[in-house]
Amino acid sequence: MSSTNQGPAKRPLEGLTIVELGHSVAAPYAGLILSDLGARVIKVENPKGGDYARGWGPPFWNDVATAYLCLNRGKTGVTVDFTSEADAKALKTLILEEADGVIQNLRPGILEKFGLTPDAIRAEKPSLIWCDIGAFGNAGPLAAKPGYDPLAQASTGIMSVTGEGNRPPVRVGVSLVDMGAGMWTVIAFLSSLIAQRAGGSGAHLATSLYETGLAWMTVPLAGYEGAGDVRKPHGSGTAEIVPYQAFEAADGWMMIAAGNDNLFRRLCKAIGLDDLAQHPDYATNTGRIKNRGTLIPRIADKVSKISAVDLGKLLDEAGVPNAPLLSVDQVAKHPQTEAVGMLAPAVEGGPRLVGIPISFDGTRPRSSGSSPGLGEHNGTLTPKTGKTSI
Repeated sequence: MSSTNQGPAKRPLEGLTIVELGHSVAAPYAGLILSDLGARVIKVENPKGGDYARGWGPPFWNDVATAYLCLNRGKTGVTVDFTSEADAKALKTLILEEADGVIQNLRPGILEKFGLTPDAIRAEKPSLIWCDIGAFGNAGPLAAKPGYDPLAQASTGIMSVTGEGNRPPVRVGVSLVDMGAGMWTVIAFLSSLIAQRAGGSGAHLATSLYETGLAWMTVPLAGYEGAGDVRKPHGSGTAEIVPYQAFEAADGWMMIAAGNDNLFRRLCKAIGLDDLAQHPDYATNTGRIKNRGTLIPRIADKVSKISAVDLGKLLDEAGVPNAPLLSVDQVAKHPQTEAVGMLAPAVEGGPRLVGIPISFDGTRPRSSGSSPGLGEHNGTLTPKTGKTSI
């Protein structure tokens, strides 16, 4: 059992209330992080179908897509019909009287149409921290364009450095940009919360999928700006370091990360290629990058004759960073996954879901309870005035 699951979890955001006007991945993931950290997260959905992620399946568990379950566990769920003046008024009242923060990634124009803008609400409640997650940012020729994770991966260059050269484009297989935007939202929220508690007011925060994608492209864009270097995809490898990629062993694939000249020399010795270690073409990383085309086949040929287990042992003994390529089922059952305690059911008998990758004094904070059904908590949320409820 993992040491990160011992004893009661510290949840530093207990007492805070967040209203999540979100769908899909970005805003719900931000809400999930804040929920695990202790905040009460009220998820607001359209009564006509709710969060799009509810239908992202199979796979399903109890008729709800697992994509929805894993992003929304532990939240309170209500529905609001923005076309209803009463519903819009009730939501505004709830935000004004209960919320410390709002996270939203709705389509541009929806909130403005019903008077639920950050400027209007913060004029009445300056302490509110309002977080916008947009698609392409607040300015520029793409500002009004709707966006999803793969569009951001395509338009920020991520897909141009992913996959293999001279083959069709490949996207990163997880919602890297969506989840990253959610993380930036939490970072901004917590920064504003610190400032507020030091005597400041709230804030109107904003990030977008496009800006998040550009942030992930920090190294390739620096290379272009500094030297006009347009990076190409290198499969499992990278443009800046060689060898730093997956190699096929006799019975499986192994990721080998010889990230500096010393590690390269150790790699060569471990697999019996001592002659390459001091070869002038390969002795430095710069030389190895220039001569990638002749070096990689030499290493690949040698590695192909060694079993993955034996290769791992050889590299571990030599101090060369390495890891086997595991499938999803292998990762779920791996003893290291068990040891760090990232997977746990949100409800008894339910599927194990991934927690947030941080712990406090050895304990991982985690919200409890199932992901809410559509409108499950309608009628239970009454603002302090008692005049309106959702």
